[in-house]
Amino acid sequence: MTTKALVMVSSTIEAATGLALIIDPELVARILLGTDLLGGGIAVSRVAGAALLALGLACWPSMDDATAQTTRALFIYNFLAAIYLGYLRAGGDFVSYLLWPVCALHALLALLLARRAYAKFSAVRAARPR
Repeated sequence: MTTKALVMVSSTIEAATGLALIIDPELVARILLGTDLLGGGIAVSRVAGAALLALGLACWPSMDDATAQTTRALFIYNFLAAIYLGYLRAGGDFVSYLLWPVCALHALLALLLARRAYAKFSAVRAARPR
């Protein structure tokens, strides 16, 4: 899979999740975490949804390729999301059947993006005049 295709997949997933959080944060919380949201949680979830939608749209690759910045941003997001979702599930407080698969998806995307993010970052640094 090319870097551009991988960034497109990750961007699409994040934008779709963001849109779902904006539209119905309670449904997303029930499906992903197996819990309900209170008033403040709904508001914060919608703001987080707007941020995920913006991340997905901002990281969508151009006609040529994915930039070093977008690849790095999606790597960092997926890495941190995998760690946190794994922590939530391993801690036992959240028991949704989708939590492990979503954690694994973020971990896989982070793993696939890691090498590409490093390579792109290294290429950008090497091309800079000293």
